Amino acid sequence: MQKADAMLVAQGVRKVYRTGAEEVVALHDLDFVVNDGEFVSIMGPSGSGKTTLLNCCSGLDDIDSGSVMLDGVDLHALSDARRTANRASSMGFVFQAYNLIPVFSAVENVELPLLLAGVDAKEARTRASETLERVGLGCRLKHRPAELSGGEQQRVTVARALAGRPRVVWADEPTGALDSETAAYVLALLRELNADGLTLIVVTHDEGVGHSANRLIRMRDGGIVSDELVGAPGDSVTLADTATSALPTL
Repeated sequence: MQKADAMLVAQGVRKVYRTGAEEVVALHDLDFVVNDGEFVSIMGPSGSGKTTLLNCCSGLDDIDSGSVMLDGVDLHALSDARRTANRASSMGFVFQAYNLIPVFSAVENVELPLLLAGVDAKEARTRASETLERVGLGCRLKHRPAELSGGEQQRVTVARALAGRPRVVWADEPTGALDSETAAYVLALLRELNADGLTLIVVTHDEGVGHSANRLIRMRDGGIVSDELVGAPGDSVTLADTATSALPTL
């Protein structure tokens, strides 16, 4: 499905985990292409390689062979420092575990990665506040994680991923720890962001999440076994279409 506007191109990616003399091949010479503005979901049973694919194609993990190009830059040819800088400037991450700093407020959790990336303190606070407003948490800026519901904490992580103005957001089971109603809200938020042009790559066990993407990839035993279009690019519900549009109640 590669086009001239391919943003991410992985070719022949192989990943092997080694424990003593034992080797487990997690990715088998895998090819993977994502075009600008796509919403791609990745599904498969536990151990199929979904999270490994995310980690290797985002540069979080090293690969044993192959290449991963993001906007023409070979991620695995970069030094660790440059790869980290590339992630900070080009990517956002949303995980099932919120990974928020308990003693920091919502706005402080969102602005911290910006400060670490060298953004001016005033600009970082402005961007963090505006992004939290965007995800419906303008009234929760000073609340710490323990004072937020699970859905609100996940929206903080979405805001944290967006504040750096990334080219692509990777999400690993972003609704896995949420009840069905809150998960529907977070999914609708992701779809709205995609409709605005953000590229999304989501690992999930949830068939509903998988079929909400524009493209559904299924994995098994470290390889891609199917790759199908399931919706038109930009085809999106709005937050008002969900039963959870009253943001402060989440």
